[in-house]
Amino acid sequence: MSKREPIYKVIFLNQGQVYEMYAKQIYQSDLWGFLEVEEFVFGERTQVVVDPSEEKLKAQFEGVVRSFVPMHSIVRIDEVERLGTPKISEAKGGGNVMPFPVPMPEK
Repeated sequence: MSKREPIYKVIFLNQGQVYEMYAKQIYQSDLWGFLEVEEFVFGERTQVVVDPSEEKLKAQFEGVVRSFVPMHSIVRIDEVERLGTPKISEAKGGGNVMPFPVPMPEK
């Protein structure tokens, strides 16, 4: 029985949005304060229904070999058993915990 390759779900803040991505490699960068995320995983195109948010992410990260994400932007990292749907959603405030860094208000 072969050991399966781990898949990680990485949730991080980027410009007022919450990114939920899947990757095969995650490690601390040599650049101080950054996490390196490599080998992004997207769903296969075998489905008839296409998710527009996943397609947007796929286009945005097309050709990206490695992303350097600031550690203070990381919300959570989970090792998961199966691939979910990558997505972007708006960061919502209103709780009793303030995310760091706080997105700059629009003028």
